[in-house]
Amino acid sequence: MRYKGLDLNLLVAFDALTTKRSVTEAARSITLSQPAMSSALRRLRAYFGDELFTMRDRELIPTPRAEALAPAVRDALLHIQFSIISWDTFNPAISQRRFRIILSDFMTHVFFEKVVERVAREAPAVGFELLSPDDDPDELLRRGAIDFLILPELFMSNVYPQAALFDETLVCVGCPTNQQLPQQLSFERYMSMGHVAAKFGSALAPSIEESLLLRHDIEKRIEVVAPAFSLIPPLLSGTHRIATIPLRLARHFAKTMPLRIVELPLPVPAFTMAVQWPTLHDRDQASIWMREILLQEAARIAPNKPTRTP
Repeated sequence: MRYKGLDLNLLVAFDALTTKRSVTEAARSITLSQPAMSSALRRLRAYFGDELFTMRDRELIPTPRAEALAPAVRDALLHIQFSIISWDTFNPAISQRRFRIILSDFMTHVFFEKVVERVAREAPAVGFELLSPDDDPDELLRRGAIDFLILPELFMSNVYPQAALFDETLVCVGCPTNQQLPQQLSFERYMSMGHVAAKFGSALAPSIEESLLLRHDIEKRIEVVAPAFSLIPPLLSGTHRIATIPLRLARHFAKTMPLRIVELPLPVPAFTMAVQWPTLHDRDQASIWMREILLQEAARIAPNKPTRTP
């Protein structure tokens, strides 16, 4: 099909080249031969009057013209996919849909394990690709590159639809042999001790507990930074350091390893965990089905906490 002289199939090839940065990988991703993809690139260059991509260290680097075109092309393809194609009936019993979800290991341990168990029973061929928190999740939501983002609500933008899952509180944890960690922890002692903290992404973004503390102008002394919550208990073992983590996660860890849990000596309020999805997925039948499961499992975790949607 052509529009104003442009074969619209070339836009699919352009999007693949932009995403994969390799003729071979781009061809494979949309089931084309490498010669066919090379031909598509030549036709794209001729139509736009621009090189579009240059080769550098075996990687295709988009020109400024290609960088400017990429978001519009991606958005157009996504609109076609989710406005027309995604109206197909979704049958979870036979679907092979794979959901891409950004979430921390905290939510994997205390929440998503239950979701995976349920989906395995109800939709055995449905799969998941779980991704660590990203430096720019909004861009991934905009492009429809992920299906869901599960984070504290205060980290989410208001641009995309979202729904609350459950409320969580913070506690202080340490090694049971830590003599400097009493059951009644004072604010002064808390601030004087060394801390282990989790930070995420290449920018080492602070986790929920550090963000909440910074909002109260409280900056603790972080001595060890870990890339995941699950690494915190082992890093506390045999030391006088402490950490601030969500209560459900502390209870989860305490089932399998020695861990002292004490009340946080700070007036930090509870925070809400939420799920967010691309606007383009709003009417996608598979996304709707998955959202219902997420909300139902969240209600089981916090039965007295009603979930809400915008």
